[in-house]
Amino acid sequence: MNAIYRYLSLTVMTLLLASPLQARYFSTVVIDPGHGGHDKGCQWGRIYEKHLCLDTSLRLEATLKRKGFRTAVLRRSDYFISLPQRVSMSSRYRNAIFVSVHYNFTWRREASGLETFYHSSGSRNLATYVQQGMLRRVRGENRGAKYARYYVIRNAKMPAVLVECGFVSNARERDKMRRAWYRQAVADGIADGIMQFRHRG
Repeated sequence: MNAIYRYLSLTVMTLLLASPLQARYFSTVVIDPGHGGHDKGCQWGRIYEKHLCLDTSLRLEATLKRKGFRTAVLRRSDYFISLPQRVSMSSRYRNAIFVSVHYNFTWRREASGLETFYHSSGSRNLATYVQQGMLRRVRGENRGAKYARYYVIRNAKMPAVLVECGFVSNARERDKMRRAWYRQAVADGIADGIMQFRHRG
């Protein structure tokens, strides 16, 4: 009986350890507001991507702090940081994840929706949870969690994603992203996804 009990206990423990849904420990969320300074990102009239990215990132920071996370925001005002600098700055943090915040643009004005990019396999779940979190908070087309080779996520030394929070080139989405409630909803959705990643891995 004891031998059977030990066998069953070891089997259950092995299955638990092998489960893909394991909690993921990290203490810090590094937030990268895209563009800045002379790099305006995409633009429509007086709407600049760099300003949308910064505002959404600061809202994300506030939301995460309320949830008990430590945060590091790579820029807090309108100045330029090169891509290698962003990677170098983020690498100072241990037990961290990286989230780069962007807004989208295309000359196909009917294009719309949210998408989240990852590079490493260890970042795929984070991208999936963040994408799901944004969609729950913001009604929009699901463009998916996708593999990509963007510099900051390709070179990050931690789980890393790049989020595209809507299309500046789409009139309907552009009207929403000008409003504080939309940028807050996006930030809350990203934070929801980060919480999922911490709890489920």
